[in-house]
Amino acid sequence: MKAVILGATGATGQEVLRLVLENPLFDSVEIFVRRNPGIKHRKLIVQVVDFEQLANWKHVITGDVLFSCLGTTRKEAGSKEQQWQVDYLYQLEVAKAAKMNGVTHYILISTVMASPDSKFFYTRMKGELEEAIKALMFPKTTILQPPSLVRPHTTRWSETISTNLLNLLNKVGVWEDKKPMPTEILAKAMILAATSQPADCETWDSQRIWNSGLAYDCLKVY
Repeated sequence: MKAVILGATGATGQEVLRLVLENPLFDSVEIFVRRNPGIKHRKLIVQVVDFEQLANWKHVITGDVLFSCLGTTRKEAGSKEQQWQVDYLYQLEVAKAAKMNGVTHYILISTVMASPDSKFFYTRMKGELEEAIKALMFPKTTILQPPSLVRPHTTRWSETISTNLLNLLNKVGVWEDKKPMPTEILAKAMILAATSQPADCETWDSQRIWNSGLAYDCLKVY
């Protein structure tokens, strides 16, 4: 297979890229990034692109499976409008190009409690993106709804605090389904979806992601 990764320099995207490069089921991987990660590998093609100029490069978004790992925080983006631009518009426009170019499997990282009817901006945005992706009707679509993610060596104090709080609540039996998830577990579940899901549209909740990610090494997904 040929893999395409959107957002390969992010925490989860880096894990997905590492697993794809290690996995012999993938002949090649093409990443579309805003900055060059400086990685060299015989299977890797790096495309440094301007997401505001998609018309210039949308024709090269080709492959068997597209892992959409792009995302930002409101603080990093600077505003809700800018976060919407990255998390919704960029991903949707790339997905449209991928569908037009014959990509057969689209795998999207969403979030727990995503819903177009949510009262909260972030979960509503993710829910609306899910619906827009489903409407494209890829032969195969996988939408993953992980809880908060544990990024290796994070420097975000808010992320550290929220993770510690959730871990504490989990220990006393509260919000166990929202237990913070390592990005490696999420990435392994995404690879498992890419290599095993039949032609269909599936939404994976946090428990299925945990089970798939933890089973990845035992299942020898290669």
